[in-house]
Amino acid sequence: MGDRSALRTGAGVSESASRVAALDCGTNSLRLLVADVDPAAGTLHDVLRRMEIVRLGQEVDRTGRLDPDALTRTFAVLREYAEQIRELGAERVRLCATSATRDAANRAEFERGVTDILGVAADVVTGSAEAELSFAGATREIATGAFPTPYLVVDIGGGSTEYIVGSESVDAAISVDIGCVRLTERHLRDDPPAPSQIDDALADIDEALDVVRSAVPVDQAATLVGLAGSVTTVAALVLGLDDYDPARIHHAVIYRAHVAEITGRLLGMGHRSRAALPAMHPGRVDIIGAGALVLLRTMERFDFTEVVASEHDILDGIAWSML
Repeated sequence: MGDRSALRTGAGVSESASRVAALDCGTNSLRLLVADVDPAAGTLHDVLRRMEIVRLGQEVDRTGRLDPDALTRTFAVLREYAEQIRELGAERVRLCATSATRDAANRAEFERGVTDILGVAADVVTGSAEAELSFAGATREIATGAFPTPYLVVDIGGGSTEYIVGSESVDAAISVDIGCVRLTERHLRDDPPAPSQIDDALADIDEALDVVRSAVPVDQAATLVGLAGSVTTVAALVLGLDDYDPARIHHAVIYRAHVAEITGRLLGMGHRSRAALPAMHPGRVDIIGAGALVLLRTMERFDFTEVVASEHDILDGIAWSML
């Protein structure tokens, strides 16, 4: 497990703001955002952002169940988060669980643990609800006119990837099972993966993208916005950052040719070489190749020459949802 966290003061926040705690429990990571949300001003001020890799979705694609060790890791981090939420005085708390929990036959074990630790019920959201939250988080604070609309928002998670088209709100959305953890466990088992394994992963991605195209008007979108750790890590590598810097990554425009170059490098490297890359989180070393491949194939199939990387995503959407 590894931590990326940032703590900020709440200075300058109006009296009308409410302090909320948003938690996103995905297939790979468990993330926390404590923020002051001001409905009158339409602003969200970070107090704390924190991310830990817990790999809740370990082997869920194969077994259909949440692994006991994965639950133990997740609950240990959740207890730390619960303490921080209490210390920071959040008035409302919402935890959304996504692909791994949706797919698990024993999700009730997870739900009981969340209630015991946080004192609130886990919200195991549908793929469409996940897409709505991701879209709201990614686009709400984009400056008017900064990028042409409609947006195609792509949220590459561990178990699933969401594709959402819209301008001020969602017009169409779909969730497909091509997350970076799922694809790695299914196909990219060698290190580095064999060419035949990469081909199998691409076939899986292409099949899902055919479904996306039939359900979502991707050809109408003018701007591709990419979310989550696979996208932001690729962006950090393209930018040549010595350290992971969210401020440099947020709304950086990354070109397809550079995504292709980085993806090829990642898929050709062994674990030790990937781990040594600047800005690489230890919890992403084994799955970043699959995530990069989803991003690249999305850009190729839907004819985008660039992607706007966003540090704001479903976590921000969960916070906004508590207004």
